[in-house]
Amino acid sequence: MTAYPVLTVPESAFNACYLPYLEAPQRVQIFYGGAGSGKSVFLAARCVLDALTGRNTLIVRKIARTLRNSCFAEVQKSVNRFSLGDFFRVSKTDMNLTCLVNGAQILFLGLDDVEKIKSITPQKGALTDIWVEEATETQREDVKQLEKRLRGLSRHKKRLTLSFNPVSRAHWIYKEYFSAFPEETGKLQTEDLLILRTTYRDNRFLTADDRAGLENEKDSYFHQVYTLGEWGVVGGSVLTNWETGTRPTDLPREELRFGLDFGFARDPAALVMARYDKKRGVIHVLDEFKKVGLTNDVLAKEVLNMAGQMPVICDSGEPKSIAELRRHGVMALPAKKGPDSVLHGLQWLNQQRLIITPQCPQFLMEAQSYRWTPDGQGGSLPRPQGEDHLLDALRYAMEQDMLYSGARVLKRFV
Repeated sequence: MTAYPVLTVPESAFNACYLPYLEAPQRVQIFYGGAGSGKSVFLAARCVLDALTGRNTLIVRKIARTLRNSCFAEVQKSVNRFSLGDFFRVSKTDMNLTCLVNGAQILFLGLDDVEKIKSITPQKGALTDIWVEEATETQREDVKQLEKRLRGLSRHKKRLTLSFNPVSRAHWIYKEYFSAFPEETGKLQTEDLLILRTTYRDNRFLTADDRAGLENEKDSYFHQVYTLGEWGVVGGSVLTNWETGTRPTDLPREELRFGLDFGFARDPAALVMARYDKKRGVIHVLDEFKKVGLTNDVLAKEVLNMAGQMPVICDSGEPKSIAELRRHGVMALPAKKGPDSVLHGLQWLNQQRLIITPQCPQFLMEAQSYRWTPDGQGGSLPRPQGEDHLLDALRYAMEQDMLYSGARVLKRFV
């Protein structure tokens, strides 16, 4: 007869706001809110405890490479925090954990690996749980496909869990699940749906510095989303003709564009790959790279990895860096810029249909938060504000296409 371990977990191991949901049965569960609220830590711990009861969990994010240093690391921390190392086998190569007591597994996959998602199955029993971290990176079709994986006989009720920061009320998640959500209480429970909003105030494990950083956030959009945990509403948006969408399968070489904005210490180097369909006026933002502290030799390797021998239009303000990239084999060319080039470029982008693919979550964040500076009288000044490194890179990438297009600089801002 199998001897199962008896595990006693003190309530003090969890933030009080999450304790009622350790065994929540709802089919769809949504944990959202501000940064530092502890929702991901809680869900990682819950997955570990669930495995001891025989639940099989699949943890996903839109891009596979983002899982290793986020959810996979957090689940391993939970195993160590509860001193359960002897009860789990961890495969760092395949990114999974197997409970040695009952064979239950915690699996990790990116939604960019479609074939593996279609065939994913635990080694024993049925898949009972799917947790989608940073769910606002996903498309509605992604999550609907995932739900189809929750099938098969099990004594456990199947659950789909979404966790995220509430970036925009225009998101499909808001439209799908939040029509009856009581904003004033921040909690909704029905037979099949659970929604809980939390903020940094609910996390007693934060340091004083962590709290101060969130409380002192000056940007109104980021304060709304990441400090208060409220659905973002961006007024005076600079980019007005964009949407999220899937990556096209056909990528004609003549339609590919690459742009690079330089940075080093405080500002990141930002590289964008785009596809421009001139006939339809459609720009797909296909891939991105954004990182601080890169010397030009290291940056050159990243650029070559993405662009190969294709031309890369760079910020002309750093001719020395352009020369160094060329010595390392990058076909780096300076942007021409010129009077009102920023406003001209933004106006031209708004005349196109901009589609941001799931491979570019940082570009999406810039597009959502980039806006005109308020003039204090209900209008806006012709001066954009917000992080724009990847947006600048896209403007450089599209420079030749917009140079003689006749786009006019905006005279009014609303």
